[in-house]
Amino acid sequence: MSNRIILNETSYFGEGAIKEIVTEIKARGAKKVMVATDPDLVKFKVINHVTELLDAAKIPYAVYDHIKPNPTIQNVQEGVAFCKKEKADLIVAIGGGSSIDTSKAVGIIMTNPEFADVRSLEGVAPTKNKCLPIIAVSTTSGTAAEVTINYVITDVEKNRKFVCADPHDIPVVAVVDPQMSASMPKGLTAATGMDALVHAIEGYITKGAWEMTDMMHLKAIEIIGKWLRKSVAGDMEARKEMALGQYIAGMGFSNVGLGIVHSMAHPLSAVYDIPHGKACAILLTAVLKFNAEATGERYREVARAMGVAGVDKMSQPEYRKACLDVVQKLADDVGIPRHLSELGVKEKDLDFLAKSAMADACTPGNPRAVTHDQIVEIYKSIF
Repeated sequence: MSNRIILNETSYFGEGAIKEIVTEIKARGAKKVMVATDPDLVKFKVINHVTELLDAAKIPYAVYDHIKPNPTIQNVQEGVAFCKKEKADLIVAIGGGSSIDTSKAVGIIMTNPEFADVRSLEGVAPTKNKCLPIIAVSTTSGTAAEVTINYVITDVEKNRKFVCADPHDIPVVAVVDPQMSASMPKGLTAATGMDALVHAIEGYITKGAWEMTDMMHLKAIEIIGKWLRKSVAGDMEARKEMALGQYIAGMGFSNVGLGIVHSMAHPLSAVYDIPHGKACAILLTAVLKFNAEATGERYREVARAMGVAGVDKMSQPEYRKACLDVVQKLADDVGIPRHLSELGVKEKDLDFLAKSAMADACTPGNPRAVTHDQIVEIYKSIF
């Protein structure tokens, strides 16, 4: 059996990294750029950090800013039409997972028109061509969409989200500049930061985990555990560290997959429009409790990376409990709700949510086999 690692061709990190966008566009000979983003980033002028650079360099561009927090099939279809109309040959995606995920789907369809039916991209679609070049500029510290081969689209008609995984969709360039996440409000900082922690922990315990991704995930857990609280409080050094931590987590999980935290979070977002990071965060401890028996000694290493002292002297039950406790303490400290009912989830919908979770592409990667009834019980445990 062989293991595969796919990463961006080029990535830029640190303050001022966005200046390299112009260099990369020119080097690729792009004639017109589609800037893909969401209305809030336009309203609060976050995208101006990039568009002013394009203006100064006299690079033609057009802005598509209709992307929703949980992007839909319609978002993708409109984006493709916009890209064709503007004759764009490169996409600059500015935002979190929503903008970058939409851009991946648009970019894939532009170069693989036989997949114009967005639903046909679900799972591992047999696309033949690399997507339109994407320069992904992250404005949140959580999704790591700028470095992954995954994207998630909401099917409004069927009340579900579907996951796409395609090596052809990875952004050719990733730009992780803390200046772009400086204006994130506390709630978004907490939710996206916890999403990054979920990526790191699920990636570390998933069936596909191996030595190279273990290295990435444990380092990401260490960074996030140390810096997330301060990042939520607005500390800029902490936000810089979180931007790096979430990227490292993305390097790992993109190549080995995730588990049922994500499977169960996707329908919560699809049905109730709950932000993805918050949905993942509220589920994390409950799923970790369910998965404990299938993780060997891995919870000890998660606890160690999260700063728990004395784990080598603990019994297996003790370090597993320590792992769950330290993860839940972080979630509590950054304001993540503990109960689904607080987010408007209805108990009558749990069966439908579980059916959707069972069909989700992330479920096979979970370290412990799971049934529909067990997923219902996990939902109920935090209802």
